[in-house]
Amino acid sequence: MEEMEEELKCPVCGSFYREPILLPCSHNLCQACARNILVQTPESESPRSRRASGSGASDYDYLDLDKMSLYSEADSGYGSYGGFASAPTTPSQKSPNGVRVFPPAMPPPAAHLSPALAPVPRNSCITCPQCHRSLILDDRGLRGFPKNRVLEGVIDRYQQSKAAALKCQLCEKAPKEATVMCEQCDVFYCDPCRLRCHPPRGPLAKHRLVPPAQGRVSRRLSPRKVSTCTDHELENHSMYCVQCKMPVCYQCLEEGKHSNHEVKALGAMWKLHKSQLSQALNGLSDRAKEAKEFLVQLRNMVQQIQENSVEFEACLVAQCDALIDALNRRKAQLLARVNKEHEHKLKVVRDQISHCTVKLRQTTGLMEYCLEVIKENDPSGFLQISDALIRRVHLTEDQWGKGTLTPRMTTDFDLSLDNSPLLQSIHQLDFVQMKASPPVPATPILQLEECCTHNSSATLSWKQPPLSTVPAEGYILELDDGNGGQFREVYVGKETMCTVDGLHFNSTYNARIKAFNKAGVSQYSKTLVLQTPEGGNFETQSAPYSQLVDIKKLLAVAWFAFDPGSAHSDIIFSNDNLTVTCSSYDDRVVLGKTGFSKGVHYWELTVDRYDNHPDPAFGVARIDVTKDVMLGKDDKAWAITEGGITKGATVGVLLDLNRKTLTFFINDEQQGPIAFENVDGLFFPAVSLNRNVQVTLHTGLPVPDFYSSRASIA
Repeated sequence: MEEMEEELKCPVCGSFYREPILLPCSHNLCQACARNILVQTPESESPRSRRASGSGASDYDYLDLDKMSLYSEADSGYGSYGGFASAPTTPSQKSPNGVRVFPPAMPPPAAHLSPALAPVPRNSCITCPQCHRSLILDDRGLRGFPKNRVLEGVIDRYQQSKAAALKCQLCEKAPKEATVMCEQCDVFYCDPCRLRCHPPRGPLAKHRLVPPAQGRVSRRLSPRKVSTCTDHELENHSMYCVQCKMPVCYQCLEEGKHSNHEVKALGAMWKLHKSQLSQALNGLSDRAKEAKEFLVQLRNMVQQIQENSVEFEACLVAQCDALIDALNRRKAQLLARVNKEHEHKLKVVRDQISHCTVKLRQTTGLMEYCLEVIKENDPSGFLQISDALIRRVHLTEDQWGKGTLTPRMTTDFDLSLDNSPLLQSIHQLDFVQMKASPPVPATPILQLEECCTHNSSATLSWKQPPLSTVPAEGYILELDDGNGGQFREVYVGKETMCTVDGLHFNSTYNARIKAFNKAGVSQYSKTLVLQTPEGGNFETQSAPYSQLVDIKKLLAVAWFAFDPGSAHSDIIFSNDNLTVTCSSYDDRVVLGKTGFSKGVHYWELTVDRYDNHPDPAFGVARIDVTKDVMLGKDDKAWAITEGGITKGATVGVLLDLNRKTLTFFINDEQQGPIAFENVDGLFFPAVSLNRNVQVTLHTGLPVPDFYSSRASIA
């Protein structure tokens, strides 16, 4: 709530809004402050002269800022209208928020007139202190701006929430803190006064006593006075003009002011705009969440810069100490440059943290204010400000998307000592900066503590040397075939970790890595020997499919489950991801976790639920198959969709990648001849289904005996 306070204060006086009015630009002003910043314009710029010349298209005319020069960028305040005889000649003053406020051009209004009813100077102009847009008032003056009663209500609730503890209203001397409130009596009691003045018997026994905080909320939620029309103060708002974007009364409609406009019911538009504001807030909430995560990233960068600085200083000191006395005279100067770079990086990151923190606080304040506005039960008051708030939310969201969440500084120190020259050149030692044509990168180092094998997969990790000054644009990972054969490329990319799947069990593989950039390729790293365990089951470890590699035919049956990471968002998983259904009536696709490119593989799916004659499909697919249509509708899936499938049926899928065929079984009976031939590549088990179907996956199954014997004969 405290972050919302900036939204509740007038930009002119710096205090909470008093009788706020809503400007066409969607910002607010106190009614008295609005009168204080009124100035006069030349007759040629008046609304009458504009309408007479055919240029006026709305109730409010924005001034030509190229001619008027209302805003002075030099002092971020308001200047006078230079060159206009009607411009005020008295010096301007500055409000607590730094906005220049002109003294009234006319004597103060009489005491019996409110600021809104008092006359305003002819051809008066007002400039918004926040967005600096200027407009000319019509004959209604400040009465032409709607009162922001929703903002008043939010301010009232905010001030009440900040108030001290509620006191008893019946204590004779020093009031004690209230413990209950009677909703019927509308009185706060302490315990002694409640027992004395409100005994729980007789008619009072039916009264409802609530905690003081709840009672204060009940008071706040009491209905407010229904808003009236700006032009017809005796008429309540009953409709909403879509073109003018404002509530109107029946008298406005009878006068024909909105005769050609689309007019809708007030309640319907109230609900529609609340929904639109809520949707807009969802986007802004995502930006605020990204900003919080970005702040964490920036703070981590500070720590990383500190650590990198310490590491770099240590390397620098080690190199300088190796040159003994001659290097000591130069060491202090070099350390100073490192510290200067260190401080520069910290200053840039801390400045960005400060800027992002202020922006996030403003965004959070706007969000909390909008959430309070949504709680309002006054449709008319809400609709008066809803369009403006929606625009502000979208504008604030757009501001987050203009590169504000990108670090302005890296954590790396692009400095290195050139310690190769001879000792007599020691006084010319300097840091070597990045060169225009960088040499080839240094040889990568395999991180042995992070390299491992698991079932039929191997995970390898590597990094650049700590003192390397030449960046690598990517890496090439090579692996042999497990039998001492030639190396082959299994991964090319920027990542420094890769998981290779589909290896032989109980086999020895050799791996090596090299880096590359525009200048060329580095030397190979040391060769790493990997030993895969003896056989059983295997499962991919959530590695990107582009990194999956099948070296040779698999020698063991595959155990796997459905993959939530690649499935459509409507798919519902249970039973350790072995059972799936769907939340949509449309067909959605889910894949298995394991991909196959060699060998013979067999799995089954049991139909647990089958309602209203749906069309589930079973088969195999590429990793990039379309997920929101029935399996087999594109050229990246092969499936069966009919043939005796009912509740309790068992569908078997046999993928023979040695013979490149796909065969289907239902209840252990083969469905016709081979369904698909020339099946070649990397395939994943796949199912498509809707909410009327539920299936359970069974894996680790051997190939059916009759097929094995048939294959051996063939």
